[in-house]
Amino acid sequence: MLKKILSFFFTLSLLSINTVPVLAQCAEQTQAIEHLDVHKKAPCNVVTVTNLRNVIEKGNVLQFVFDEKFFSKCSKAGETVNFVVPQALYTREGTLLLPCGTKIVAEVINVEKPKWFNKNARVSLIFRKIVFPDNTCIDIKARPFTKDYKLKEGPWTTTGKLVLSTLTLGIVGAGAGVGFAFIPNPAEIGAGLAIGIPVGCGVGLVVGLITPGCHYKAKKGEAVYAIILDDVSICKK
Repeated sequence: MLKKILSFFFTLSLLSINTVPVLAQCAEQTQAIEHLDVHKKAPCNVVTVTNLRNVIEKGNVLQFVFDEKFFSKCSKAGETVNFVVPQALYTREGTLLLPCGTKIVAEVINVEKPKWFNKNARVSLIFRKIVFPDNTCIDIKARPFTKDYKLKEGPWTTTGKLVLSTLTLGIVGAGAGVGFAFIPNPAEIGAGLAIGIPVGCGVGLVVGLITPGCHYKAKKGEAVYAIILDDVSICKK
């Protein structure tokens, strides 16, 4: 009987000795704290590397590019928009996080149409899925890294619209001035131009300022920055 008891405890001891290293391997252990250099104004650039996964901490900013043309005028809430990672994403220290060609799926939350007084359209969307080249996917929660988390045309587009409106009506004003001056006295064409051009340009500028703004457009390959709202956990394979 005593031999059986001793044999049982001996066997149990051997099992525990062999099990401890296995449990130690399964337990998650931080191996390194690394960093991203995607955007200098990112609130966070920390990536935690463990023996099981890489964690991109919230506040990091990533760059994606449109995988298709996008036009806010033809878009509505609930639609999906596809993006891709333009080049493999590595930490500063050299750890691969997202391979080149990784797809990002976003959902349109709301589309605000252009408004009077030159207010451009705004697109609210949220990035929801990361799809790796092997078709495995993980969740992500991210928004465009802009002041109001919305996509809209930049100031240069608005400026171009105002310039076009000003020049167009300036030409119309010049033509009208020449016409009015030529009818009574062809010699007064110069005076007609001097009056018509400023009037036409002034009207064009006013019209450009009070009309609705621009729709949001993006070409395939156009880049956007996205801020991570929750930690992104990428399991090691």
